[in-house]
Formats: sequence, structure tokens, C-alpha cells
Amino acid sequence: MTAPTTINDLHHHYRDWVRAHPAAAEDFTDAIEDLLVDAGVTYDRVTCRVKKWRSLKTKATSLTPGGELFYRQPWKEINDIVGVRVTTFCSTEIPQVIEVLREAFTVLKSVDKTAQTRISGSFGYGSHHLICRIDTAVDGLADYAGFTFEVQIRTVLQHAWAEFEHDIRYKRGSAVLDPRIDRAFTLTAGLIELADQQFDQIAAIQDGGVGASHDVQLTAETLPGVLAVLVGNRFPRSKSEYYGWLEEILALNGITTVGELKDLLDDRDISAVQQSMRYRFVPGQVRLIDDLLLRRFGADHIIKTKHTGMRAKARAERLPARLEQMRIDGIVDDSQLRADSPADTATQQ
Repeated sequence: MTAPTTINDLHHHYRDWVRAHPAAAEDFTDAIEDLLVDAGVTYDRVTCRVKKWRSLKTKATSLTPGGELFYRQPWKEINDIVGVRVTTFCSTEIPQVIEVLREAFTVLKSVDKTAQTRISGSFGYGSHHLICRIDTAVDGLADYAGFTFEVQIRTVLQHAWAEFEHDIRYKRGSAVLDPRIDRAFTLTAGLIELADQQFDQIAAIQDGGVGASHDVQLTAETLPGVLAVLVGNRFPRSKSEYYGWLEEILALNGITTVGELKDLLDDRDISAVQQSMRYRFVPGQVRLIDDLLLRRFGADHIIKTKHTGMRAKARAERLPARLEQMRIDGIVDDSQLRADSPADTATQQ
């Protein structure tokens, strides 16, 4: 087939190609699903669409700022005539999908939209785009040898945001949007980025293995998700602003990874602390961990953290009383009633 040189030629070329490949969307969907399944990659779903003629025509007739056609050879230069989308549950699965596609196809271009947005210091559209060409034999795609297509890979949360944003911004005419809508989209994109981090954290913990999950670093943003996995709903979530302080007091005691936090949250230690503290109510996550740190590190925990938090003065008074209660109940020993570090002792004096 000769490459079309005019819009009329492009229309005939497109029509002939669609007639020759009536099941193109199903062929690409099935082939890529098979590749991902064979490689053992976890994903949400694969979808594919063939660009409608009206959309292709609009893109093929777009002009540069100088008034010239943007695409001189539209059939060769427009790479999303067939567009594939792969959605994943976690962002950590995206590199796995990309690796499988690199093995099966020739990747002509790779663009990380999420990274571009992050580098710009803003929140917004997140996705990874690949332009792929079929140069080797792939089951189910033998009839498409030499064809170029686009793949978008994103998480289900990124996809939901992108679909809604596109519907609001591009499908409702040329009217200027209320600035509050732009602000709301930006805020939502930031929340989705945090939610994706939580999903990544949960998946890492569930996968098990020290190398796979226990070495993951703790942050104020990921702590709520980590604790949801480690302690379930046994202890209510604390106020969001307290998790930054929790990250701080954990780090001051040398606990910075999921594995170290999991070790601290031993069920026997939790039971001992609950009985000793005689809580009026079920303690929140942050209070429980503060008491577990106190039981494990004793006076060292007091010295390192007594000046932290929003109520440092009250904290400096209450921690020794709580430690003394633990001593009376026999869940700490005498060695924990004094600081072990010379530097800490000097601070105390």
C-alpha cells in the first residue's frame, strides 16, 4: 500500500486498513494480555481502540504555529491509530509491563508523563507512554508486521483521574473553566499520587520477604497505609498531622523501615503495653507506638523525644510517669530506667 499524501488519500488508506483488520482492537488486546500473563505480571486490564476517522482527520490536519501541516506523512507519523491502554493496581507494576513490551516489540519512544509532571513541581496527568513497532513475531499479531502503535500504562487511580479530567476539560466546549475546577483537579492529583504510594507500600508488605518489602523506608505519607496492613483495624487511625511526628520519633530510635516497625509491633508487646497503660479507650496508632517505643527503649526514648511534638512540655512530664507504671507492672527492667548513651546522659544533665 502506497503511503497517502493527501487527506483524501489518507481516508482511503485508513478505510482499506480498517476493512483488512476488522478485529484489530481485539487482536492487540489479546496479544498483549497473553504476553503479560506469560510473564507473570500482575495488571488490572488491557484495552484497545482503533482511532475513528473523524479524530484521525482532525489530528492529520493540525497546523504548526507557522501555519504548516504538523504531519507531512500522517499515516507514518501519527502513532496512535491503534492505542492500547494497560492499567495496573500499583505503580511498581508499571516497569514490569514496560519490560515485557520492550522484549516483544521495538520501542521507538518512551515518555514518562508522571516523571515530567513531578520534575515541573506540580501535580497532574500521570502515565507512561510507549511508541512500539512490531518487528518480531508476536502470537496473534502476524498480520501487523511493521505496524506502529501506542501504549499508555498507568495505575487505575491515574486512569480514573485522567478520564474525568479529560471529560471536564476537553469535552465541554471552549468555555474557560472556573479556576476552582483547576485547583480541585490539582489537589485531587496530589491525593492520587499519595494513594498510589500507599498501594505500593501495601503491595510491598503483602509480597513478603526482607529484600522485597521490609527495607522500604517509612515516611509520614506511607505510615498510615503500612499500619493498616500491620495492625489492621485494631487501633484507630490518628490525626493525619501526627504521622509526621511519628516518623520523627521512630527515626530518633533508629526505626526507619517497614521491617523494623513490624518487629516493634509484636503482638505480645502490644498486649503487655495495653494491660499496663490501662487505656480508657482503644489507643490510636500513634499513641500505641509511642508506648511501645517507651517500653523497648525506656529512658533513652524519653531523652530523645521529650522535646518533640506539639505539646512538648506536657510530654516531658508524662513520659517518666508512664515508664514508671511499666516498671511497676514488670514489663520493663531496671536497665531501661537509665540512658545507655553517654551523649544522651550529657543531654539529661
